Parts: sequence; C-alpha cells; structure tokens
Amino acid sequence: MYLNSPVTQFESFSLTTEPNPEEVEIDKESSDKLPPVTRPSLPPLNNGDGGIYLAQRGNSLALQKSEELQKTLLGHRHERHLVVLQDFPDPDALSCAWAYQLIAQQYDIKCEIIYAGTLSHQENIALVKLTTLPAQRWTMQTLKNKDLSSYQGFVLIDNQGTTSQLLSPVQQAGLPLVVLVDHHSLQGELKAEFVDVRPYVRATATIFTQYLQAGLLVLDSSISQHVKCTTALMHGLRSDTNRLMQAQEEDFMAAAYLSKFYDSQLLNAILQANRSKRVMDVIERSLKNRIVQNNFSIAGVGYLRYDDRDAIPQAADFLVTEENVHTAVVYGIVHDEDDELEVVIGSLRTTKLTLDPDEFIKEAFGQDSTGRFFGGGRTGAGGFEIPMGFLSGGNENSAYAKMKWEVYDAQIKQKLLKLVNPRDNPIQS
Repeated sequence: MYLNSPVTQFESFSLTTEPNPEEVEIDKESSDKLPPVTRPSLPPLNNGDGGIYLAQRGNSLALQKSEELQKTLLGHRHERHLVVLQDFPDPDALSCAWAYQLIAQQYDIKCEIIYAGTLSHQENIALVKLTTLPAQRWTMQTLKNKDLSSYQGFVLIDNQGTTSQLLSPVQQAGLPLVVLVDHHSLQGELKAEFVDVRPYVRATATIFTQYLQAGLLVLDSSISQHVKCTTALMHGLRSDTNRLMQAQEEDFMAAAYLSKFYDSQLLNAILQANRSKRVMDVIERSLKNRIVQNNFSIAGVGYLRYDDRDAIPQAADFLVTEENVHTAVVYGIVHDEDDELEVVIGSLRTTKLTLDPDEFIKEAFGQDSTGRFFGGGRTGAGGFEIPMGFLSGGNENSAYAKMKWEVYDAQIKQKLLKLVNPRDNPIQS
C-alpha cells in the first residue's frame, strides 16, 4: 500500500489550460492523425452516463486535467517512457499504469511498467496473471544492466517516488519526470511537466477512468485488452475504497462507467485467489503477539521474507475485525536477500472515523534526516517503512537476531503507545 506525506507545493502544478507559448510546435501532417487538443475539439463526452455526468460538471477539474494530459502526450510523441510504480504495487497502481500505457499508445509513446519489489499479495498475483497485465520487476541489479539512455522520460502513478527504489537511479540517469498522477497528498519538490494530484479522490483508478470518459482512449468491448484493463481498474477502485464502502460520488460514477466494459467473472476470479500458507502463518503470529489497549490492537510479527511483505497488511485487515477493536497496527522486519537490506514495514487499518491514519503515523514515527516522513495514509488505512541501515543483516546468529527484533519491537510499541495511552508510561520495566 502506498504511503503519503504532507502537502507541499509543486512548481509545475497548475490549474490553467492556457497554451504555453514555449511548447513545441506540432507539425500539421502528424497532428492530423491524432486527437485534437483544444477544449471545444476534445472527443465528445457521450460515452454513456458517466460521460454525460462529466459534461454536466462543465469546467470540471477532471475535464481540464484530461486536456492538459492530452497536450503533454502530444508533445512527447514517438518517445519511450518508464512508468515507475511503488516497490510493492497494489491493484490501484497496477491498473492505472496499464491504462496510462494504453492511452500513451494513442500518441505513439511506448511505455514499460516497472517496479523494484515483488507481488506477494495473492490478489495482485492473480490480477497480473489472469489479465496478462504488462508489469515488469526491475531489481536494482537489473537496473544496472539497463541502458536508460534509450528512454526519454519517466512517469509516476499512484506514488511520488518515496516508496520506490527505482526513483533515484532513474533521476541520476537524467530522465525528466513527464507525468505524475496520484491521489495522495503532495510530498516533495518533484518537478513534473504534468501533475494531477487529488488527495480527496479515493482511488487513482477514479482519475484514470475520468481520462477515459473524456475520450483519451475510446473503449471497445470487443477488444480483449480494453476489457481486461477496465476489469483491473474496477479492482483497483474497489480495493482502494474498501469495496466501495468509502467511495465518494466521483468514485461511484467511475465505477458506473467501468461497469459497461469490465468482465465480472474475471474480477470474481481475481478476488477468489487463495491466501498462501505463509500469509496464514503471519496472521496467526499477529494473533498470538497482539496487545490490545484503548481499542487499538498492536502486533509485531518478527522477521519476514521479502516476498511475504504483503502478509502484513492482510494481518492488519484481519485484526481490525476483532470485537472492541477499532484500529490495528501490524509490523515486522522484512529482509531483502537480493540487496542484503532490511526494513521495518507496518500497516494500519482503522474503522474509527475520527482517526486520521496519515496524521497518526506521521506523529508516531516522524521523518528522516531529509525531512521525508517514514509513513502516512489515507482514509481507513496507512503504512510505514523504516530502513534499518547499518543494522541490516547479521541474523545468522539467532541470539543477535532475537535481540535486534526485541529492540525494534519495543521501540515501535513505545512510539505507538505514546499516542494510544498518552498519560501512561508505555514501557514497563
């Protein structure tokens, strides 16, 4: 799950639609083959009820941003871009990256969707396998063997680089950030040519569905790729809105539009993916280790393999269903054998309407030396990642590994319980 951080100002963020006089001129011969860019000439919003709804909103931000994205894509025709996802991409990120790839193809832009981590959640694995979603895992070692000079830019979708190992090497290669689309708060001074960040929208899939409604890609139910992509978008929207229970008007309208194209049987197959034994073991560990105070359930699950990272949010999803518990926090030390790195990873789930996961996690864990927060969240959910740096590894000695876990476990509990029980001494000697 994606982590978000406090609002800062992007220099490139603009709500205006006036043409930039410095933009590259488009030769008439090529532009005749592509969709027009001006507001009156945008493809008509007649793609069903969702399109009518967008039209009724007049000069909505959704339509305005669709036009701006179209202009940006026109200025980058015939290029190759990297679509960089968070290390552990969720259905929202995966589906939106695919939608962006299909939209970009309309402008002869070739995109490769990449992530550095792994797909460990059973639904994410099923999503990629059953839809043949074109996402690739690029480890840091893989990146060393890649010639990035063949790419002319990169794109961030459903993240702002803080949860991706790939951001730094891509930036060091000199690739410009062309597009940034996210539904989390702005969190850094990234300069992007096109920015669409809407923290009030529950899912990035909603934003991309609005692009589709505006005509950036004309969907056809007879094209298998379109059906599979809209199915993925429906899964992403459903996932980030807690099965639409936290959806708002725009999310419902996006779901209504997607309902005309997606494959319900395919989506059901994705949702029926079974949990692995390792995930069940982590859930069992969280049950054994949990402490419950003031309706908070807090559980450390020890060491996990890198590939089992998504067991942590699933354990939090399970613990929050316990009677008299409104918030669950589950965390563990995740070991990346490829890079010999360790990181403390945790997830928060809450049903308490007055608890803001973003504020709670930022208050509990603070920020690193560069001012970047270790975690954040959105409505009902949050997460955090704390690198262990010099203390990574060395777990061959079981006594040392146990001692290291006990220290981290105590420290995390102390930080959480200061907020849960502000008047108590969280560490009992």
